[in-house]
Amino acid sequence: MMKYLDHLEEIIITFLIGAATIIIFVAVAHRYMSGLPIPVLQDWLLTINMSWSQELCIYMFVWMAKFGAAYGVRTGIHVGVDVLVNRLPESWRVKCVMIGIAGGALFTALIGTLGARFVWENGMHYYVYNKLGMAMGDLFEGPITPDLEWPTWIIYAAVPLGSYLMCFRFLQVGWGFFRTGQLPHHDHAVVDGLDDIVDATDALEEYEEHKFDKQGKVGGAK
Repeated sequence: MMKYLDHLEEIIITFLIGAATIIIFVAVAHRYMSGLPIPVLQDWLLTINMSWSQELCIYMFVWMAKFGAAYGVRTGIHVGVDVLVNRLPESWRVKCVMIGIAGGALFTALIGTLGARFVWENGMHYYVYNKLGMAMGDLFEGPITPDLEWPTWIIYAAVPLGSYLMCFRFLQVGWGFFRTGQLPHHDHAVVDGLDDIVDATDALEEYEEHKFDKQGKVGGAK
């Protein structure tokens, strides 16, 4: 189950980064090419509305940041100052680390709860009651975004979702530290997949260096 959650987290982050990059590239190219005095091309490009691209990319980066923060907790890539903690005796070090993890879990749980309440009152309650056919009374439908005209509660949902996921990651890291005494650590000098490329390169170089050795022993190349 945890493997699927980890993959889903990584897929969401990767998709948001990739999609936002493509949208920004297309929007910049559209803006530049629309100014070129090419009759047919310019007229066609001016009929395409790309005003929504900036707003969408902002929202995508917000969602990416929230889920990326949870990913950072899981993999240990968040910046931290632990010089003092590492100099403490082992028993005090464990207590300090557990207090820090508990503080992070508590803070993200509070942010997630407050964010969920804000999202609910910002229009999600109207949407849910409407879908369920319940009496809505004088419920506020909620605002919409300027360009995309999406309900803003969908955008703000990144706060509770990302915060609760981050809280879960803090608890996961805390439980792992309690059992093993180890915290997730990310080595910035190591790039995933690079070792395989280096090994393949070394093997190719070694092959190129010795590929004629056997022919030389038999009698050389003819």
